[in-house]
Amino acid sequence: MSLPSFAVVPATSAVFVLTQQPGNGDNGGQGADFGKSSPVGFLVLLLFLIAVGFLVRSMTKHLKRIPASFDKPENEEAANAEVPADAGATAEAEVPVDAEAKPANKT
Repeated sequence: MSLPSFAVVPATSAVFVLTQQPGNGDNGGQGADFGKSSPVGFLVLLLFLIAVGFLVRSMTKHLKRIPASFDKPENEEAANAEVPADAGATAEAEVPVDAEAKPANKT
């Protein structure tokens, strides 16, 4: 793609103007203190590193609790072995009662 001949001079002069460094001594924020950090910044960095360490430790604890496989057991004995003894009682208590089935009154 090329520019028409009447647009070449304004385009090149605009490029030169836009790419110049500011002449007021600002240097784009890169003064004498550019790149120097304060002790507060170093303290914040250390706190972040400590927090990351605790997060990694917590994550490894949780990952150790994950079972090796999420596949369903093939036989019934393995399925019953994974269910705690008191879990069966709570599962039976939570079975919804059918609205149409009413208990028979024995009098």
